Amino acid sequence: MRFLVVGAGALGGYFGGRLLEAGRDVTFLLRPRRAAQLAKTGLVVQSPFGNLQLPSPKHVLADGIDGTYNVIVVGSKAYDLGSTMDSFAPAVGPNTVILPLLNGMSHIDRLAERFGSERVLGGLCMISATLDDEGRVLHLNDMHGLSFGERAGGRSARVDAIAAQFAGAKFDATASENISQDMWEKWVFIASAAGLTSLMHASIGDIVAAGGQDVALSIFDECCAIATHNGFAPRPAAVQRGRAIITAAGSPMTASMYKDMARGAAVEADHIVGDLLSRAAPGNATVPTVLRTAYVHLKAYEARRARDAAAAV
Repeated sequence: MRFLVVGAGALGGYFGGRLLEAGRDVTFLLRPRRAAQLAKTGLVVQSPFGNLQLPSPKHVLADGIDGTYNVIVVGSKAYDLGSTMDSFAPAVGPNTVILPLLNGMSHIDRLAERFGSERVLGGLCMISATLDDEGRVLHLNDMHGLSFGERAGGRSARVDAIAAQFAGAKFDATASENISQDMWEKWVFIASAAGLTSLMHASIGDIVAAGGQDVALSIFDECCAIATHNGFAPRPAAVQRGRAIITAAGSPMTASMYKDMARGAAVEADHIVGDLLSRAAPGNATVPTVLRTAYVHLKAYEARRARDAAAAV
């Protein structure tokens, strides 16, 4: 089975590297700058589960794709999805399966519209990873899970075939029979944590220390209500886990969206927070909710960032 991993950033580099380590047929689709970097350093992963250095991982540039692949793993940021789809389109054949690892749900619709709904699986990953200044993949926690499955539920021959390829690789792979539910539950948590820590410019522990548990629970419960309205009520275990994490005293956790904002980078405001808000039940609240306030804060950041970029030209 031939895998095309789009990008060798934190997600693609980690999971693609682990598949290569396990002897799978993996090619990275790279941009010229990342290709040049890997030519010098190789793909380097530093992880609690074992470090990895691949001197010359097989790769291709977008204009060099000369055939189709069985599985295309997509882990780009949502704001790059349009150009990302353009880059890997030549690799999509009649039997290609696309496995996206983005957060939220609207990317599924965009991928299905472009390549056909039948080609798009559901997927998510549970990992904290980043690239350092030297291009190394730094795995920052003790989770490295990847879940995938048919969006309509159940199992299929192609899911089983992918599961067989993932078996033996050094990450926790789960072939889920209810991946859409899993994706909604992760979306609820990610939107809550991203909205809260970005709005407050603080870690969960600092928000709790300021007496903000009620604010944290308000945004989490609002996200749960939206999921429920859309037919994906979070299961009790997901609710209990989410409420515990988002109110944990002393927790240093901040969402990656807050980290991006703190360094002046682009954020997935619309994909993670805005799209969830758009799916809420109609209401007549005269006071903006915490989620709505967080979204306005993120959009104001984007406006300021765009203005500063224009002024610098």
